[in-house]
Amino acid sequence: MALRRAWLALVALALIAAAGFWVYERSFAQGASSLKAASNGRLDLFASVVEARVRRLEPVPATIQLNPVVVRLLQAPSAAHALAANDYLSRLNAHLGSLAVFVLDVRGVVLASSNTALRDDSLRGEDVSYRPYYLEALAGRSTRHFAIGSGGHAGYFASHPIYDGPRVVGVAVIKIGLDALEQTWPMLGAPALVADANQVVILSSQPQWRYTSLAPLPTERRVDLQLAQTYGALRLPLFPLSVELSVNEDSQEVQGLLRGDEARVSAALGQARSRADFMVLGRSLDGMDWRVLIFTSLAAVRHQALLDGVGGAVSVAFLLLLALYWAQRQRIERQKLGAKRQLEQANAELEQEVGRRTQELTDANTLLRKEVAEREQTEKTLRAAQNELVHAGKMAVLGQLAASITHELTQPLGGIRTLSGNAAEFMRRGNHGAAQENLSIVARLVDQMARIIDPLKSFSRKSSSRPEATDVGRIVEQALFLFQLRLRHEQVETDNRCEPGRWIAWCDANRLEQVLVNLVGNALDAMRDAPHKTLRITVELRPEQVPPAIAIQVQDSGKGLSEADFAHLFEPFYTTKASGAGLGLGLVICRDIAAEFQGALQAHNVPEGGACFTLTVPLWQASLHPKTPVTP
Repeated sequence: MALRRAWLALVALALIAAAGFWVYERSFAQGASSLKAASNGRLDLFASVVEARVRRLEPVPATIQLNPVVVRLLQAPSAAHALAANDYLSRLNAHLGSLAVFVLDVRGVVLASSNTALRDDSLRGEDVSYRPYYLEALAGRSTRHFAIGSGGHAGYFASHPIYDGPRVVGVAVIKIGLDALEQTWPMLGAPALVADANQVVILSSQPQWRYTSLAPLPTERRVDLQLAQTYGALRLPLFPLSVELSVNEDSQEVQGLLRGDEARVSAALGQARSRADFMVLGRSLDGMDWRVLIFTSLAAVRHQALLDGVGGAVSVAFLLLLALYWAQRQRIERQKLGAKRQLEQANAELEQEVGRRTQELTDANTLLRKEVAEREQTEKTLRAAQNELVHAGKMAVLGQLAASITHELTQPLGGIRTLSGNAAEFMRRGNHGAAQENLSIVARLVDQMARIIDPLKSFSRKSSSRPEATDVGRIVEQALFLFQLRLRHEQVETDNRCEPGRWIAWCDANRLEQVLVNLVGNALDAMRDAPHKTLRITVELRPEQVPPAIAIQVQDSGKGLSEADFAHLFEPFYTTKASGAGLGLGLVICRDIAAEFQGALQAHNVPEGGACFTLTVPLWQASLHPKTPVTP
């Protein structure tokens, strides 16, 4: 199966690659054809411009012999005739816009010139009998060709013989400038050149190509060109690129191949290094033996062909994926039909099984509901028992504090009895001021007794747990107040660092007080035989906990806890007190109370001696909790 899938994948990849290659080749051929048509159009336009600007002046030399001034100069050379001929040629040259117009005698010496005012290019008196345009005209033929003049200025020379009857008595020559053609390169939109009949580049959009030979010149031809000084003293190096040209004789179209490595082609074309991919097209100019060549880059065509090839490959891949999807869907449909039949069979069997299991589940559900009801009742009983244990713990503490409470109330009661008797006597005597003062003292003593009794009333109140904003400092003060007589009697130094109004917790105030009372009572019991008794209560904020918490630490200076104590500290009925002094439920209840309001109770020994119990309670946050009044 895996081998079949691999074989299909290879076939699909081959098909995608073949499709991409076929589209690429087809797109490249179409793009190259379109580019060729556009380039040929630009070449035709350029050829028309060249022919219009150069060949329009070719007939001019044939008309010069019509002027009698020129004929008289050739028949009887004299200074006066030369001056008149120079003036005529100068005016003619200015009218035509050519570089120069001049007349030669039969020996090839310039008798008259349009440029006599130019010292560097007058040509007058110069022997140019070596020039082909003189030799051809002397033989009775009109001629035209490119050459570099004696002044070093290149131009297109056209000549015509001057007759006196049947006899050639001189030659008329016009030199046409080619500078105007340099302005026409932008219309081609690509590197281009113009080569003459000798395949020498005479014009080019690339300056470094000028006066290079497209093909090697034979030695005898080089000698002839040097004798005629057609190109002056230039050595005519080979064209920097290897170009193979083919000419269509009917349409005069020229096509070529550009050969060479990427670096050489890019350097010769003055472009960044890229693939040597150029189309060479050309035209032969009618009657001039000149050729125009244009080097058009195929990079855009190849890039578009590559994009089309990729698109074609993607399209074929999409079609293959679509076919694969359809085949997969058909297979899935067949599998669904088979699965549906199996499902119908299994469904019939399942209905029977469901009927049987439904009855079992109904019976189990009835039993489960009964167990849930029993568990809920048990949980209520346990909670009630825990609340009773909490209340019993409070009553036990109150029982332990009964003697101290009695002592605290004895003195105010005795004072009330004495002061009330004195007030009655003062009133009998009519001394109402003294009686009023005694009654005021009685009122203060009553308030003092109320301050003693109120904490006991709130502490002994039996209530359900309800979290609220609680002032931890006030709760600590109330817990210490319940032990104030014992603290004084046992000479315990109290270091309370929990300031009222600074730490606000989110918990049940009554139960927090119950836990603190239990922890303070345990601390006093642990220090019963200690030589120096110090009870330290500190508070710190722990914002890193989730949720943020307040840690209340109750530390004594007793002997601390043993390893066995730590192992069983929070187990029910385990106690470190003497037999009969406790049931071992205090810390268990305290831990459960702390857990109710998402707190915790932990214990550890301190290095200086003694144990430290840490109670963590959630911090009250105004953004999360209702803005309830703070419970003292």
